[in-house]
Amino acid sequence: MKLLIDECLSPALAEHARQRGHGESTHVVWRGWAGTKDWELIAHILDGDWTFVTRNAVDFRGPVGNPGTTGQYTRAEIHAGLICLVGAEGMDLALQLELFDHALDLIGDDSLINQVLEVVLDDDGYISMRRYALPPQLE
Repeated sequence: MKLLIDECLSPALAEHARQRGHGESTHVVWRGWAGTKDWELIAHILDGDWTFVTRNAVDFRGPVGNPGTTGQYTRAEIHAGLICLVGAEGMDLALQLELFDHALDLIGDDSLINQVLEVVLDDDGYISMRRYALPPQLE
């Protein structure tokens, strides 16, 4: 899996992903895309077949109660996946790595094609994970 780490997260996550076997992982800043608007960044993500890792969940997947109704991924009929690390403002590196490790452990060798994986630290300090289709599957 090729992981692209958003600039709102530490570049250390890209290094960590490489150490965990995701050798093509990189960071938005390393690609020269620092400061790129989300609506421009999604084109790079889709063109590069990246699984995107961000803490900016709302802007990419839409509102928590209704993902896929708004957000940058509404433009994508097919994508390599989205990982959202959701916690308090100003997550330190240790917490970013902890949430990211949970995501990598859950994914294993699977892909996230047309899926979102959210790893959420709630106000009580509990971590939960939610994996779902985006765009939503028609039943």
